[in-house]
Amino acid sequence: MPVLNRIAEFQPEIAAWRRDFHAHPEVLFDVHRTAGIVAEKLTAFGCDAVITGLGRTGVVGIINGRTNVSGKTIGLRADMDALPMTEKSGVPYASTIAGKMHACGHDGHTAMLLGAAKYLAETRNFDGRVALIFQPAEEGGGGGKVMIEDGLFEKTGIDEVYGMHNWPGMPLGQFGIRAGGIMAATDRFYIDIEGLGGHAARPQQTIDPIVVAAQLVTALQTIVSRNLDPLHSAVLSVTMIEAGEADNVISRTAKITGTVRTLDGGVQDFIEAKLGEFVPQFAQSFGARADIRYARGYPVTVNAPAQTAFAAEVAAEIVGAEGVDADTAPSMGGEDFSFMLNERPGAYIFIGNGDSTELHTDTYDFNDEAIPVGASYWVRLVERALPAG
Repeated sequence: MPVLNRIAEFQPEIAAWRRDFHAHPEVLFDVHRTAGIVAEKLTAFGCDAVITGLGRTGVVGIINGRTNVSGKTIGLRADMDALPMTEKSGVPYASTIAGKMHACGHDGHTAMLLGAAKYLAETRNFDGRVALIFQPAEEGGGGGKVMIEDGLFEKTGIDEVYGMHNWPGMPLGQFGIRAGGIMAATDRFYIDIEGLGGHAARPQQTIDPIVVAAQLVTALQTIVSRNLDPLHSAVLSVTMIEAGEADNVISRTAKITGTVRTLDGGVQDFIEAKLGEFVPQFAQSFGARADIRYARGYPVTVNAPAQTAFAAEVAAEIVGAEGVDADTAPSMGGEDFSFMLNERPGAYIFIGNGDSTELHTDTYDFNDEAIPVGASYWVRLVERALPAG
């Protein structure tokens, strides 16, 4: 079953929605315009219920099938928020709002799910219910967690939940998915080093925290390279160093900030514990003191095996078996859909965005040619998961 003809027919309409969202990006929970348009369209399509303000600015549309013998509800999720970036793509529909840009394709995700909603509301060729989840604040705000805390699953009765993200470099018309960890946990660490400041001409009278920080940056790399099983994956990156105010003064303090990315909860626990043990001891060897704060972010995005196999089968119906990589490489990027998968079984799939620039770059743009493929996947997933009697 290739791309649905009806979806292909109104692909230009869906693309127009997408480009409007692109031109008017909103960040974090401040997605009032986008959420308002989503709610209006879901109502116009004939959704049986439209829930607004869930998780502050989230929207959920409910569509009932022709029958409800199974009593089952499938959730489909799209994210709505943009990034605090200045766009330099040069496209005619580029951002009209300074310092905000759809650099991750959430405009495309929202538009594709709206296209599927329109089709499903027209045909209702399924048994049970589908909940269309439009989420704010994926980019660092944990909007998925906030929607859950606001009763997403209790209010909708969702049994399984599915997500999708465009993937630059993956050819158009292809999908990638894997069971288990597909996106990484995104933790942060903050290290405060205290030495003994003084005159830069008399370093022997000081305990230089900058020297400690410089040595520590290198030493931290051994946590992954020399302490972790090489068959396990992890990334530890130092991203900021702050110290000093003048070129003739050795500072008393320095700060190091970084991120840890893991695909396994055990590895995550190990690195957190190792940092807490290693950092103070390392600083002490220089006569300095170091305190570390480890902050857990989004958890690992873990695809359930049965739902992953099912999603791969559905994708193959749309693009053929050769167009689905069912053991695609995981990404060390993070995704707060992980919170939803921690609550309900489901699967997260990548859809090819073709030869575009990378996500989170100022020249990125979602590929509108992916719309019929993605929207058809959503529709067929519902019809397969909730077969009509």
